[in-house]
Amino acid sequence: MRDQWGAPILVRVSTPRDDRVDHAPPISEPVPGPAAPPVPGPGTTAPAGRPRPTRISGTWVAVLVAIVVLIFLLVFILQNLTDVTIHFLGASFTWPLGVSLLFAAIAGAVLVALIGAARILQLRRQAKRVTH
Repeated sequence: MRDQWGAPILVRVSTPRDDRVDHAPPISEPVPGPAAPPVPGPGTTAPAGRPRPTRISGTWVAVLVAIVVLIFLLVFILQNLTDVTIHFLGASFTWPLGVSLLFAAIAGAVLVALIGAARILQLRRQAKRVTH
């Protein structure tokens, strides 16, 4: 059993003893204890008076962090405009150093994402086999 806030309700159940003359049915009554604080619902404030964080606020924080990272990346590329020659699979390219490092980082991120996606698919297949 749970109360209106979702906290479990502890009950004391008395059972009849064989040595009693009259056998009363078991009594189920709540055990007194500290009450659980109410959980604030959507649009309400937490007990400290601060609004609860939402998914959108988390998204905004992530967007702001991404903007800062992109600004640092842009500064890095603009400060490393010296041309370098890249040799890859028999081809030669002359690009700015910052751009070359950016493409190398993107290629690494794509490789990690592909490996992660393959592992997720593997785990999903394994979970389906267990449930069927």
